[in-house]
Amino acid sequence: MEDYLRKNFAVEHKRPSEEALRRWRCAVSVVKNPRRRFRMVADLAKRAEADHKRKSLQAKVYDVLCWFVVLFSEAAEQAKEKLRVALCVQKAALHFIDAGKRAQHKLSEHVTKAGFGIGADELGFIVRSHDMKSFEDHGGVEGLAKKVSVSLTEGVAPTEIAVRQNIYGHNQFAEKPARSFWMFVWEALHDLTLIILMVTRHGCRQKISIYDLVVGDIVHLSIGDQVPADGLLISGYSLSIDESSLSGESEPVNVTQQRPFLLSGTKVQDGSAKMLVTAVGMRTEWGRLMVTLSEGGEDETPLQVKLNGVATVIGKIGLVFSVVTFLVLTVRFLVTKALHGEITNWGINDALSLLNFFAIAVTIIVVAVPEGLPLAVTLSLAFAMKKLMNDKALVRHLSACETMGSATSICTDKTGTLTTNHMVVNKIWTCGQTIKIEGKKSEDVLRSSIAGGVFNILVQSIFQNTAAEVVKGSNGKNNILGSPTETAILEFGLLLGGDFKIHRKESEILKVEPFNSVKKKMSVLVSLSDNGGHRALCKGASEIILKSCNKIINAAGKAEPLSEEQKKRITDVINGFASEALRTLCLAFKQVEDTSNVDSIPEDNYTLIAVIGIKDPVRPGVKEAVKTCLAAGITVRMVTGDNINTAKAIARECGILTDDGLAIEGPEFRDMSPQQMEETIPKLQVMARSLPLDKHKLVTYLRKEFKEVVAVTGDGTNDAPALHEADIGLAMGIAGTEVAKENADVIIMDDNFTTIQNVARWGRAVYINIQKFVQFQLTVNIVALMLNFLSACISGSAPLTAVQLLWVNMIMDTLGALALATEPPHDGLMKRPPIGRNVAFITRTMWRNIIGQSIYQLIVLAILKFQGKRLLKLSGSDATAILNTVIFNTFVFCQVFNEINSRDMEKINVFRGIFSSGLFMMVMVSTVAFQSIIVEFLGTFANTVPLSWELWLASILLGAGSLIVAVILKCIPVERSKEAAATKHHDGYEPLPTGPDMA
Repeated sequence: MEDYLRKNFAVEHKRPSEEALRRWRCAVSVVKNPRRRFRMVADLAKRAEADHKRKSLQAKVYDVLCWFVVLFSEAAEQAKEKLRVALCVQKAALHFIDAGKRAQHKLSEHVTKAGFGIGADELGFIVRSHDMKSFEDHGGVEGLAKKVSVSLTEGVAPTEIAVRQNIYGHNQFAEKPARSFWMFVWEALHDLTLIILMVTRHGCRQKISIYDLVVGDIVHLSIGDQVPADGLLISGYSLSIDESSLSGESEPVNVTQQRPFLLSGTKVQDGSAKMLVTAVGMRTEWGRLMVTLSEGGEDETPLQVKLNGVATVIGKIGLVFSVVTFLVLTVRFLVTKALHGEITNWGINDALSLLNFFAIAVTIIVVAVPEGLPLAVTLSLAFAMKKLMNDKALVRHLSACETMGSATSICTDKTGTLTTNHMVVNKIWTCGQTIKIEGKKSEDVLRSSIAGGVFNILVQSIFQNTAAEVVKGSNGKNNILGSPTETAILEFGLLLGGDFKIHRKESEILKVEPFNSVKKKMSVLVSLSDNGGHRALCKGASEIILKSCNKIINAAGKAEPLSEEQKKRITDVINGFASEALRTLCLAFKQVEDTSNVDSIPEDNYTLIAVIGIKDPVRPGVKEAVKTCLAAGITVRMVTGDNINTAKAIARECGILTDDGLAIEGPEFRDMSPQQMEETIPKLQVMARSLPLDKHKLVTYLRKEFKEVVAVTGDGTNDAPALHEADIGLAMGIAGTEVAKENADVIIMDDNFTTIQNVARWGRAVYINIQKFVQFQLTVNIVALMLNFLSACISGSAPLTAVQLLWVNMIMDTLGALALATEPPHDGLMKRPPIGRNVAFITRTMWRNIIGQSIYQLIVLAILKFQGKRLLKLSGSDATAILNTVIFNTFVFCQVFNEINSRDMEKINVFRGIFSSGLFMMVMVSTVAFQSIIVEFLGTFANTVPLSWELWLASILLGAGSLIVAVILKCIPVERSKEAAATKHHDGYEPLPTGPDMA
């Protein structure tokens, strides 16, 4: 069976191919209830229809655009080729349609009455079509701001929000209406995390949901942000936008005052800016294009597909048995008539007999097909997703829950994941001395220790060269808005007695180069008010800034040459800070003589001001979580951009770096040959000073060469390739950019490594729970199938009626799934190695339990069927009815106790923790209660008769016998499969045990 499933029902958990999705659908040719079976399956027909529409639209627009190109371009062939590769032809189509409607926009009466000078359609058209003529006709950004009645410095007043939403709309996209409860009933009869951003509103910066944005709001954008609405650039520095989601072009677009248009759904690749919102919701370019998106739904998960395959195989077996049963009964009936010489005499009773044979055959199919298998996957995954949401993990793709249970390696960031991400300046080195910072009590020491000349340049460097901002909160206290590192430095500047607003006004910022992961520094060029000169200020990674310095500031505040010996001493200081798990930064400046060039900032010949050591303490519980992962056979690797000494110190504190482990830097890893990587990666535990591409390379090697199941954490825009490549991408919910979150499978809402360990724990629970349910259901299927088949062939009748089988079906499908597929994880799950990639889903241990329980139940039920009257001393006209009721009752209690057996496939003590699983207990009590009602009070409907207490006791004891059988079965050793034997983890962990366990 496993080979058949791999051939026809194997799909990748991420980005499955269209061919694989169609292959398994073709393998499932006949389905008892398609609406139920395929409820959670992507609609490939709708996808194909939408794709056909897009291609038709692309062809039409392509012809029109090429016609224009031929007319107006001398380089027609080159232009044609460029048009062919454009991915977003829908956008061109919409603009082409707009061009035909571009008559004079007339203001409606309600827009004029509201005090606005431009309507929503015209305002949205200007931005999405990049119409510079209309933009200039309206007076540019200032003119448009005036027409929407907003100040470019104050933003929108809270009292105006409702009016603006009424005129210009809400920043929400139209969603497909949800199906009603009665729609699900009808099918049965056939058998967001809000994105938080900074905007200026009512004169101050506030954090609001993107859904609350209105036209006229001022939005602050920085690297990694997603543009939340269409808008215009007010001001900014080196703003580069990735418009590939709309245009398909990979090259970033530079947004300037000459090209000020910003479109919803695009991403900030570099720089920072302030934006005036001009269109929201369905009036944005992204909203208009969303109308053309496919409605095919999310791809099904690998386990859903595999269990559809199991259901199909068993369904086909059931179909064969039903056909054979019908043929055997019919032939037997015809032979009997022939022996009695009645082959030519046919009456209504004969027709009813044949109809009854057909009903028995159909009943066998009904009971044989395990339609509840795919349902169990969905139910278990949904339950796990709900629980993980409570535990601060948002699962974006169902398959991530499954895959996380198989994770063998976690590549984690350091800052914010292993640490608290609340940084404070812990030490500073300047003018040859190191000063330890201990909060406000260090204020006087700092002022007395740092000379006046040094103090002034230090404070200027802190407050001028920053991407953060100090604002007054509603409570009158200072709030710092910015990254953790920026916040720590500004807090230190305030501790020195500096004032953010005063120092920012002292000199004008001429040029800004924001921090990025390649340069690892931030620089600004400012004009000096006292002498009219320029000064470049630079801060960033210690070794990079130190390399760019050829001078150092002395105690008198004067620059003097930096000798090699001094560089060595400073390097020792940096390494000393790093060995104490401090993140080190250097501050430097340079006097710029040439004031004519303000378009570039010098790269070298700086004067070193100070080395700053910033502490980011390890999160509580991280060390224990790492220890748990290691015990579970999951290798934890730290991949960080920090200094290697800092990284090693934190890794040791967390328990990641061991004595025999390896810590290397990104450049060293980058230069390794494939053979060197094969030797290095198994021992690699820390990679410092790494680029996002290093992380991507490591993930690719682990997956493809070492066949590991890799989970990766990421927070930056450049982490997107690694998150996309990994088996499970884990984006940080607090520090993560929108680009990172879009490419992730799970969003860690609290940025905590302990939450990642919890996701792995739940992933294992999902896989094991579904295995438990499959073992339980296949046992019921086999017993019900064989019982009805053998009884029909031997006696000519089935002991279980259609209503009874429907009740059994409910026990198997819905109640069984609720009981077994929703059990919470226990600590034992993280004391065993991960599940291998190619291990058979239905293991030999499961087959041992299924076959053993099936044999026991068939023997018990067969004895009752053929010797029950004699053994139970039943006589009289109702003896057959009583016997059939006892058989039905015993069969149900066999399933009840076997459901308890299925709580653990290997351990003998199946009662451990049973009372802590409230849902399991509720299902058990409900099943027994309904069974009692069916037997005692619904006789006419269910073809049962009330039983005496002795027969009730006999039914329960016979059912409870399966508990004893389970103990015996679990003492039988099972040989490991070849795949399981090959999954020994490289850290020395063996696959799951298969022998008995009393625990």
